[in-house]
Amino acid sequence: MKTLTKTSLVAATTLCAFATQLQAQLPVGSHYPVGAEGINGASLPPPGVYLRDYNFFYTASKVDGLPVKANLFAYVQAPRLIWMTKQEIFGANYGMDIIVPFADKDVNAAFGHDHQFNLADIQLEPLLLSWHLKQFDIAAGYAVWAPSGNFNTSTPSKYLSSPGSGFWSHMLTLGTVWHPDEQKTWSLSLLGRYEICQEQQDTHITPGNMGTLEWGISKSVAPGVDVGLVGYYQQQITKDSGTGASTELSHVVGVGPEISVFWQKPALFTSLRYVYEADAKDRPQGHTITLTLTKPF
Repeated sequence: MKTLTKTSLVAATTLCAFATQLQAQLPVGSHYPVGAEGINGASLPPPGVYLRDYNFFYTASKVDGLPVKANLFAYVQAPRLIWMTKQEIFGANYGMDIIVPFADKDVNAAFGHDHQFNLADIQLEPLLLSWHLKQFDIAAGYAVWAPSGNFNTSTPSKYLSSPGSGFWSHMLTLGTVWHPDEQKTWSLSLLGRYEICQEQQDTHITPGNMGTLEWGISKSVAPGVDVGLVGYYQQQITKDSGTGASTELSHVVGVGPEISVFWQKPALFTSLRYVYEADAKDRPQGHTITLTLTKPF
């Protein structure tokens, strides 16, 4: 009996030490869901009110940096209310938007299984600027992400399945879409984001700043129908700081096809794309399917 108790104590101590070590190795990440915008991603709509609903489906069976295998699944629904005004600043239409996302996450790994569904972190973008030139569209903006979502660090599995990230961040945006032909049947898009992160609650780790580039090339094949190829590269620019923070600089690269359709009768814009992540470091590597619906009012 004493031997069994001692063995159980050693096993529990070892498991606790493993969980503590694992916790320090877990990726912190960023707020912006890389790949959220696809073809014509840097083009904002004309003055008006719009409801855009993002639906992200993400699966991964590999988390670089973890010593054990982990299977991840996430579904995020992120309604975004956009208001573009007729007011002009430096020749650009001024607008604003808010995103209130909900996340359903499931994690299954050697260190445990957990599933959570709840409100995720809200994004408020009080500054949107949109220029519509003859062959170019240009967009710029400033947004803040609030730690409104549930964030749990009690176990590694709960940490990975948390809908929220547990920290505030600021995001700067600048991008352009170029239509090389006068009919605008072709488009080349490049969208840049830069996130400045603040200290994460409970862990007291300040995530490093993150840079994101999203690109897209598309062709109109019929009235209201565009097809193309999209991709992204997200790179951590500065290292995490704080006790137990990772010294690695994470990154991810993804590419895939997209189709966009405007349905005239319901006046509904839809886009569907699939992105395969070809490379990742110190973060999950998987597959993303994104369905976006946009309704003007």
